[in-house]
Amino acid sequence: MGLVLDTKRGKEVAKLLCDKFLTEGIHGLKDMPEDIMPKGMEKGSLEHVMFITLTVSIDYQRDAPALWRAARETFEDENTRYLFDPKSLDETPIEKIIADMQKHKLSKKPQKDARIWKALGIAFYRKWDGNPQNFLQCCNWDAPTVLKQLKNSVHLYNGRKVPDYPYLRGDKIGPLWLRMLRDNVGITKLKNLGDIPIPVDIHIARATLTTGVVRGQFKGRLNDLFEHIRMAWFESVRGLTIKNRPMIALDVDEPLWHLSKYGCSKRDKTTGSCSKYVECEARQYCIKGKIEIKSGKAEVNT
Repeated sequence: MGLVLDTKRGKEVAKLLCDKFLTEGIHGLKDMPEDIMPKGMEKGSLEHVMFITLTVSIDYQRDAPALWRAARETFEDENTRYLFDPKSLDETPIEKIIADMQKHKLSKKPQKDARIWKALGIAFYRKWDGNPQNFLQCCNWDAPTVLKQLKNSVHLYNGRKVPDYPYLRGDKIGPLWLRMLRDNVGITKLKNLGDIPIPVDIHIARATLTTGVVRGQFKGRLNDLFEHIRMAWFESVRGLTIKNRPMIALDVDEPLWHLSKYGCSKRDKTTGSCSKYVECEARQYCIKGKIEIKSGKAEVNT
């Protein structure tokens, strides 16, 4: 493996993408799937907090627009809205939750998704009076402490330790949850978000590689690239500003996601030629060469 983390290039890409995202958008788009709230939901309400918290917990191996659309439809249906209420999740048999999460295609893996969903409902109901903000307050609204507590909080079940916050505690979903609480719910009390790594998924990885911010030779598990990508964006945003404040790695998440979802995912995996090149806002940084991501593995030769 021989990889270069080009933070000078990263600074240029971060500034360009964030500026574009805040103005005309990336590939003409600047809305994320989670930005659209269900009908009748008030921004910043407890319902909104639970909607974001529970939905993001199953945002793995999913098409994001489809997931969030299903979540909205589930909330808007009076018969399935209870799925966003921690007390109801605690009291409802898992079999009913499994069935009701399938009604609007909220769950892709019915058993697994429902158990994640119910476990979170139970944890927030029994420990935090049904309000994740009580958990955040207990962590003194400190973002690194929140992630640490998510990972460390467990309970005993049949003699073994079971996580209280399955998947919400993950390296991708934990930081993603915090960004959504800030950007979507509007929670301004969160501190030290600059210490939180960018939530890396296939789109963040692809956009980082195609812009040459991380480049070189690599062949192996995609997850083994993630730490290089996190470090690259931690370093790249240093000294930059956005909205009259210091830029942090989380700020680059949405622009990179758009760049990959609607642009870089169209490029030829072997040559690097891309059908979106001419209209791409970041075309001057598009790097040629092989970038293949498939089935949790990656091969890079750039």
